[in-house]
Amino acid sequence: MGDDGNRGYGHRSFSRSRSHFRDRITADGRDGWPVEAGRYRLVVSRACPWASRAVISRRLLGLEEALSMAVADPIQDDRSWRFTLDPGGRDPVLGIRFLSEAYEKRERDHPGGVSVPAVVDVPSGRLVTNDYQRITLDLATEWTALHRAGAPDLYPDGRREEIDEVMAEVYEDVNNGVYRAGFATHQEEYDKACAGVFRRLELLGERLSGQRYLVGDTLTEADIRLFTTLVRFDAVYHGHFKCNRWKLAEHPVLWAYARDLFQTPGFGDTVDFDHIKRHYYQVHSGINPTGIVPLGPDLAGWLSPHGRAELGGRPFGDGTPPGPVPPGERVAPRGRPA
Repeated sequence: MGDDGNRGYGHRSFSRSRSHFRDRITADGRDGWPVEAGRYRLVVSRACPWASRAVISRRLLGLEEALSMAVADPIQDDRSWRFTLDPGGRDPVLGIRFLSEAYEKRERDHPGGVSVPAVVDVPSGRLVTNDYQRITLDLATEWTALHRAGAPDLYPDGRREEIDEVMAEVYEDVNNGVYRAGFATHQEEYDKACAGVFRRLELLGERLSGQRYLVGDTLTEADIRLFTTLVRFDAVYHGHFKCNRWKLAEHPVLWAYARDLFQTPGFGDTVDFDHIKRHYYQVHSGINPTGIVPLGPDLAGWLSPHGRAELGGRPFGDGTPPGPVPPGERVAPRGRPA
C-alpha cells in the first residue's frame, strides 16, 4: 500500500507487484526450507482469491494436519492483515497481531507490501514465502509425502504445459483483469481491461462447453485458479469492480461450471461470502467511500443442480474426495448459501 492506504484504491494506476519473498519449501530443502510436518503456518484471508487458491489446494491434498492455517480478518487496515478474529487479537501459534510482523522478522523495510497467502516458519516466526503463483504448485508437487491417501494430482506431469498455458491466460485476463478494471483511473484503461475480462470468459465458456474441466478429465490447478475469481464475480466484481457486461449467473456454461466446482468437496466448503463482500466493499474505500456492503446477490443458486456430470470426467482422478472440514476451519453459516 502507498501512503494513502485503503483510500488510494481507484486513485492510482494498478500494478500487481511481483512477490518479493520467493523462497520455496521443497522436499530436498534446497532453499533452506525442507518440507516438514508442523513446521510452517499458512496465513490466508478467505476474502482474497490468491489466498483462497492455497486454502482449496491444502484441503484437496489433505494437508490440514501437516500445514496449520491462520485466517486473517477480512478487514485489513493500513498496517496489514491482522489477527483480530483470534482471542486477544493474536494468532495463537505465531503470537503476532499483524502479518507484517513476520515480514519484518524476515527483512526490515522490504518492498512490495504485505500480502496473503504467506507461509511462515513457526520456530523462527519469519516469513518464508509470499509467492502466490508458486505456493500451490509446490503444495501439489513438493509436499507429496504428506498428502492424504487418495489425494488428487493437481499438477500432473504430462499435462503441465497445457495447464501452464491455460493458467497464464486466466491470470492475465481474468484473475488480474478484474482488478485492472476495478482499480482503473481513467476510461480507456477501464474499457481495455473490462473488454479483456469478458473476451477471455467467452473463450473459456467455449472451451468448457464440451468438457467438464479446463485440462483433461480431472480437476487441476487451472480449475482452482479460475474458480476463485468466478466465485467472487457476481458478489463483488460485477458491481464493485464494474465488470458488468453480464453476470456469471447469466452465462449458462460458466455458471454451471462454477456451481459444479462449488458443490465439489474442497471448493465451496472453503468459501466465505461474508468475508469476501465485507473485504472488498469496506477495505477499498477509494472506490466505495461509504463502506456500505450490498445485501445481494442471492446465494441460493450456488447449490442448484448443474448438470455438468453428463460431460463425464472424474473430479479426483483415481483418488477420493477430501474428508469433512476440520471443526476449527468450518465457514460460518452466514458465509454460505442459505
